[in-house]
Amino acid sequence: MPPDFIEFCAYFNGNQDYFECHEVLEEYWKKVDPGNKEHLLVGFIQLATGLYHWRRENMSGASRMLKKAYDKIVKNKAHPFFDYIHFQQLCNDCLKSIDLIEKQQPFEAFPFIFIHPSFEALVYEKIISLPAQPQDFLLHKHMLRDRSDILRLRKEKRNGRR
Repeated sequence: MPPDFIEFCAYFNGNQDYFECHEVLEEYWKKVDPGNKEHLLVGFIQLATGLYHWRRENMSGASRMLKKAYDKIVKNKAHPFFDYIHFQQLCNDCLKSIDLIEKQQPFEAFPFIFIHPSFEALVYEKIISLPAQPQDFLLHKHMLRDRSDILRLRKEKRNGRR
C-alpha cells in the first residue's frame, strides 16, 4: 500500500487534520493519475475537503464537496483501496454527514473502518507519530500555514503564460 495513502488515512482517523489529508492525497493523485477527475483519490480529497468545510460551518461548501465525494466513491466501488476500507460503511457515513449538513447540524467526525488488519496496523502506527494539533489550528489551517511556496509557483506559472 502506498505510504501517501497510509498517511492520508492516519490524518483522517488520527488527529482529523482534513486539510493535511487533502495535501497528502493531492500530491499522490498527481503522481498516480493526474487529470483524471473521476479517480477515487479525487473522491477522498473531496471527502476531506467537505469535512474541513463542515467543521468550519461552511455548510454549502461541505454539502457540495461531500456529494461529489460520495458520487466518486460509489463509481469506484471496485477500486483496490476498498480491499482495505469498508466500502458500505464509508457510503453510509457520507450519506449521514450530507443529511446532517443539510439539517444545519454541527460537525461530526467519522473514522474509516478498516477491513485489512495489516493495513490497519500500518495506519495506527503512523497515527502514533502524528503531532497533536489544537482544534483552533485545525479549524483555520488554510489561513495559518505558510503559503509563500504556493504563491511563488502560481506567479511563475502566470509569468510563463505571457
